[in-house]
Amino acid sequence: MEVTKKEVQGESKAVKRPEIDSAIIEELMKGYQRPSDLTGPGGIMEELHKRLYERVLGAELTHYLGYEKGEAPPGPAEGQRRENYRNGSSKKTLLSEGGKLEIDIARDRTGEFEPQFIRKGQKRFGGFDTKIIAMYAQGMTVREIKRFLEEQYKVEVSSDLISAVTDSVLEDVIEWKARPLESMYPVVFFDALRVKIRDEGTVKNKAVYLALCIQRDGTKEVLGIWIDQNEGAKFWLGVMNELNHRGLKDILVAVIDGLKGFPEAISAVYPDCEIQTCIVHLIRNSLSFCSWKDRKPVAAELKNIYNAQTAEVAAKRLEDFEQGPLGKRIPAIAQCWHRVWDQVIPFFAYPNEIRKIIYTTNAIESLHMQLRKVLKTRGHFPSDEAATKLIYLVLRDITKKWKKPPISWKLAATQFAIRFGQRFFAVEI
Repeated sequence: MEVTKKEVQGESKAVKRPEIDSAIIEELMKGYQRPSDLTGPGGIMEELHKRLYERVLGAELTHYLGYEKGEAPPGPAEGQRRENYRNGSSKKTLLSEGGKLEIDIARDRTGEFEPQFIRKGQKRFGGFDTKIIAMYAQGMTVREIKRFLEEQYKVEVSSDLISAVTDSVLEDVIEWKARPLESMYPVVFFDALRVKIRDEGTVKNKAVYLALCIQRDGTKEVLGIWIDQNEGAKFWLGVMNELNHRGLKDILVAVIDGLKGFPEAISAVYPDCEIQTCIVHLIRNSLSFCSWKDRKPVAAELKNIYNAQTAEVAAKRLEDFEQGPLGKRIPAIAQCWHRVWDQVIPFFAYPNEIRKIIYTTNAIESLHMQLRKVLKTRGHFPSDEAATKLIYLVLRDITKKWKKPPISWKLAATQFAIRFGQRFFAVEI
């Protein structure tokens, strides 16, 4: 049978909630003249919240017990003990955006009733936890959050409660770090931030490593966070095995920053992966040996090297630079390039579309810049878990905006498909 438009409109009108009578609002407003009378402590909004919460909790108990308040509870069957029944109420203080709110919670005799609207043991309501986590994600310390809540909401919250709220994020972090991955990523950037973390009684400068991938559709994703003080082949082999266990079976191109033991660890798990030293990191390392006066001419010389059409031409230009006046005055630069030349060579075999994806590191640099804005407000972290927790929250906010691939991705994807063939299209079943 065909449903007419009028019937649909009639049905929607039938379930439409009635508007609140303006006379009721006028009655509620009697005696309230200042804004604080409405929204301040003891104001009408607080009283309305209290009444509504108590009404909902009472309705839940009524549904559970099967009889209304004021009615006699059903008697027990013959030969059986009396069934559960109402047993007064108990007071409960909630922390919400409006401050502290004391309500009466209806109780049952046996204590078996489990309310859903406000659960047993729940002390925070109305997005209170969300606000604390949002402030923590902006880099505010527990002490700063505590002071803000006292000044803004007139709520005295203990440091332990704030820590408990932020620690609840650790469960999300564990789940996020163990989530399944795609079977293949065209490009994965591995890069590090230096963060001060207390360890064994002293503050140490630890490396926080991130893996940022370009997915098959060109969009970005952070695969994980790892913290380790002494990076080496053993540490990186563990990272690669973790990614493999989570479902990542193939990486087409891995872009790294020349860490010791890293290429060997990648090749042990992903033998077909092409390992590429990050050109931007290589240039930065080279310029660190220069005075301010020499930076611009050195950068121009290095650009001629990585813009070469072939590896042979690039090697010749590196040799010319090494024998030239700048190379002789700053020999450490050429030595830096020679040490990682085996990981630079693959770059020259790529077409321009893939080269731009690899050396245009705006994605990873932008990510690090946004992380540093938050991390620099913290002197140091008390533990690895505290650092991981904050970095995860900041990443969660940043990656919400990652919805579209770069404009040039279609051309790059075509080149990936031609160069890597079936590996680019392979799907793990």
